Amino acid sequence: MRHHPLEYPRIMPTVSLLAFPGVQSLDVSGPLDVFAEANRFLLPQQHYRLQVIGAGDGPLICSNGMQLTAHRHFTHSDEACDLLLVAGGPVLVKQAPDAALGAWLRQQAQQAKRFGSICNGAFLLARAGLLDGTRATTHWDDAAALAQQFPQIRLEPDRIWLRDGKLYTSAGVTAGIDLSLALLAEDAGPEVALNVAKRLVVFMQRSGGQSQFSPYLTPYAEEDSLVGRVQQYVLAHLGDKLTVEKLAGLVATSPRNFARVFARDARMTPAEFIELARVDAARAMLERSALPLKSIAIDCGFRDAGHMRQVFQKRLGTGAQQYRDSFSASARHPSNE
Repeated sequence: MRHHPLEYPRIMPTVSLLAFPGVQSLDVSGPLDVFAEANRFLLPQQHYRLQVIGAGDGPLICSNGMQLTAHRHFTHSDEACDLLLVAGGPVLVKQAPDAALGAWLRQQAQQAKRFGSICNGAFLLARAGLLDGTRATTHWDDAAALAQQFPQIRLEPDRIWLRDGKLYTSAGVTAGIDLSLALLAEDAGPEVALNVAKRLVVFMQRSGGQSQFSPYLTPYAEEDSLVGRVQQYVLAHLGDKLTVEKLAGLVATSPRNFARVFARDARMTPAEFIELARVDAARAMLERSALPLKSIAIDCGFRDAGHMRQVFQKRLGTGAQQYRDSFSASARHPSNE
């Protein structure tokens, strides 16, 4: 596809980023740095014009204590922008709706060429009704809350970023940089975006979904419940052949009843739980040991290293070796010698 950089009515495209008290500072600075760095590679008349819009009076104190000063309050910002991004922050999940802010977001989203959210800024868009019936993503840790509060959203929680028409949403924190690089590539072409990625020392496109960054995936039931007793057995016997018949026998019930009760209480089938438990065990070993992939695969109950790689790809969006390269202790703390 041929790119036509920065085809906007305005010569200098405007990027507006909404911030508020308690905002995650990197949700603001990361995307702004992408577009600011892009100006190094663009003609002066193509430069992005960047502005922070505040949803609070006076200086904004970020979640890490840093102080930001917005260019203007949203009530004094009626001008349409080319790109509107809403930052996230820990306070948003339980924050009460703000009718005035919601109305402003709806107006700005309608006027903007593109709009979207970073991290759990999706909650502000959702409260404004801007995510109804759309495909969207958010920080993995807030995905369940977003889905519960706004079931009309077609949530895709493993995506780093996602586009639905002119709506763009991203996963948590640094994923805002990924999204901004993608938006920049749409505007100015992949070469400019790649140069900016190099300047910021980040990947142009990282591999895998955000599940690989989340805590372990396996949900657990109460230990003394039927499901909990079976789960504890599975965790202690991951290398064994685990069938529904065998697990049902442990709790003296029929395979059919066991499968029904397990799916009801664990919200997944026994086979899904076993697979996730094996992935979790393998993740821990990949992070903390230097054992060969084949040994880890067998110890965790996979048929072989190839089978483990396939399951990792399905569950985490990345292979076992790639996971080790990204998250093992030796990878995080390379020798300086």
